[in-house]
Amino acid sequence: MSEQRRFDVWQAGPGYERFMGRWSRRVAERFTALEGHADGLRWLDVGCGTGALTSVLAARCRPAVVLGCDRSAELVTTARDTAHGPVGFAVADARALPVRDASWDVAVSGLLLNFLPEPAEGVAEMTRAVRPGGQVAAYVWDYAEGMQMLRHFWNAATSVDPAAAELDEARRFPLCRPDPLHALWTQAGLTQVRVTPLVVPTPFADVTDLWSPFLAGQGPAGTYVTGLPPDQRDRLRTALARSVPHDPEGTITLSARAWVVRGVRA
Repeated sequence: MSEQRRFDVWQAGPGYERFMGRWSRRVAERFTALEGHADGLRWLDVGCGTGALTSVLAARCRPAVVLGCDRSAELVTTARDTAHGPVGFAVADARALPVRDASWDVAVSGLLLNFLPEPAEGVAEMTRAVRPGGQVAAYVWDYAEGMQMLRHFWNAATSVDPAAAELDEARRFPLCRPDPLHALWTQAGLTQVRVTPLVVPTPFADVTDLWSPFLAGQGPAGTYVTGLPPDQRDRLRTALARSVPHDPEGTITLSARAWVVRGVRA
């Protein structure tokens, strides 16, 4: 595992829910509302994590079945424990899905692609899995600009520790922009490719509500925070608190933008 990949660790539980889970559910809800789908479709959720998107698909899209796949057995267990409706799960790598060719109507992936060593392999597997005329869709955070919580965090981190720039997702994940996503889908042979923005509010009650989720060690930012000595961690908290906008009551109102890419298998 590379030094940077060592920071790409997510674990199920309250720490994940406070840090990213609450926003993952919001973006999943907005994603499924973007356009209508017929009832009774077979949905494949690749990189399902704790099941945020899987659950929304089951609740809102009237599927025949939803299959969530993730390489983490821990995350799949959490997803299975909270699932309702015609939902199943499998522990599987996104680059080697345990499904037959052309056996699904829609393959989707939420907030996963940039963490794959070879994203094109994941898109190729999703394309293989859907029938001709089926849709392949995914969304990723806009780390460069639109995911304001992380943008403020990494700007503050690099002001305290310039070496932190090496871990900044905006630098590490250039895929998470419209042109690279469009190219990735086109190169997979998908047609009618579209990339659209999706924005959700991410309000925080105060600085503590913003800062404390980073202490759970989730993902690149949280892993970075928990590895800092206490004095440097305190300096980072102060820099972050100074950088974010506050209203008179101390509330911090930010937003998070994701890029949604969709295409059709020919």
